[in-house]
Formats: sequence, C-alpha cells, structure tokens
Amino acid sequence: MHATLLDEGRYFCSQRTMYRILDAAGQVRERRNQLRHPIYTKPELLASAPNQLWSWDITKLKGPAKWNYFHLYLILDVYSRCVVGWLAAPCESAALATRLIEQTIKKQHIERGQLTIHADRGSSMTSKDVAFLLADLAVTKTHSRPHVSNDNPYSEAQFKTLKYRPECPERFGSTADARAFCQRFFEWYNRDHRHSGIAMMTPMSVHIGNVDQIVQRRTATLEVAHRLHPERFVRGAPAPQRRPGPAWINPPAREHSVVPVSAH
Repeated sequence: MHATLLDEGRYFCSQRTMYRILDAAGQVRERRNQLRHPIYTKPELLASAPNQLWSWDITKLKGPAKWNYFHLYLILDVYSRCVVGWLAAPCESAALATRLIEQTIKKQHIERGQLTIHADRGSSMTSKDVAFLLADLAVTKTHSRPHVSNDNPYSEAQFKTLKYRPECPERFGSTADARAFCQRFFEWYNRDHRHSGIAMMTPMSVHIGNVDQIVQRRTATLEVAHRLHPERFVRGAPAPQRRPGPAWINPPAREHSVVPVSAH
C-alpha cells in the first residue's frame, strides 16, 4: 500500500506508521489457519501400596525380517515394580489391550474405585474400547503428555531391562519364540531380580507383602555378623535396612501437594 501510494505521487505517512495504523485496525495478522495445541496437565500420581497404580505400554520386538515386528503389551505395578500382566502378539490392537487389562484386573482381584491405570497416548491406550472397559470397572485412567517420555518412566525402564538382558535375542523367529522368552524373563524378573528401586527386594515379594519378613531376616543376619566380627563394621553397628518407599510419577513441587491415589 505504501509503495502503491508513492507510485501514484501521494505520501501520507511513513511505512512504519502505516503498519501501526493497520495493526490498530486489526489488519496485521496471520491469515493462514494456525494449529492450536491443547494444554495438557502434567500427571502427578502417587502409589504407596501395591495395586493402587499401574503403568502399561506396548513395545516392539524385532521379527525374523526387516520391518517385521511383534508387539509386547505390558502392565506394571508402579509401587512393587511387579509385572502383573503381559501379552506378546503379532499386531497392536485395542481389542487385545482390552482383553489383557480385563483379565489382569480379575486376576489381581481389583475392586471398584481401587485402581488408577496410567499410559501414554498411543492409539490402543486412548481407544474407546479401553476407555469403556475402565469406566465399567470404575478404574481411573490417566495419560502422559504428548512427546514426554518421563510421564511413563516405569514401563520404559522395564522395557530397557528386558531388551538389555544378555539372553534377549536380536530377533525373534515367531510369536511363539517371543512368548517363550517373555515367559522366562518375567518369571526371573518378578521372583529373582533384586530391584534397586524397591530396596533390592524382588518385585513379587513386595507385591504380595513380604517386606517385613525380608527386613527382619536381613537385620538379623547383619546383627549376627556384627557380633562375630565388629572390626569389619568401621562405622559402627549396621544401619537399619531400607524399605520400599512411595513411588511417584512426576512428584509435585514442594510448594503444593497432591492427593495420593486412593488406597483400598
């Protein structure tokens, strides 16, 4: 407009002043349609006992050929780190996810209003089939923020543990091979693996409530060792044995608190 007026031999104001006038009239703006992203709330979830908060996710296992994958569905108890449900399948589908969640809830004897299930925003996780099932069972569902892997750290860490095991093959020949490996792995993980996040106890022992017995046995063993060889304990008597503590997904800032997941 400014250039056109100059070509016509007219001058009213500078180019910068003309922009200010147009801006005041609402004529300086982006004319293309802009994609507006909704604001997602950061999930702040606390588990202080087993079967209060589960995390679930799906990962790919390499198949026999390039671009060929099997899918591992995993449900993990956040407090005990126990794998309470899993499924290896040739594809990803909301129907398989719904069946696994329903069977796991029945197996763990979850009552209405007891459980919160957290997942990312994959197509199976946000499907209507899963949403309707959880609503029917009075299970609270939460989701990670898009592209924020830290919002679902427990499932991601579990998948890393599985894939970094020395016996984990580079590729699986069939769905049956993947299921056989996962069966062995999760049996070891739940019953034999001493997990650093739960005071070096096994996930199953924490999940079924054997923490007190384990702490007592460890404490007694250290007390005997201290009596027999006090010179080995240069800092004095052994410290009390640790217990698994509350498990957070995104612990809140100190200036405010969050209501914990309801316990049954």
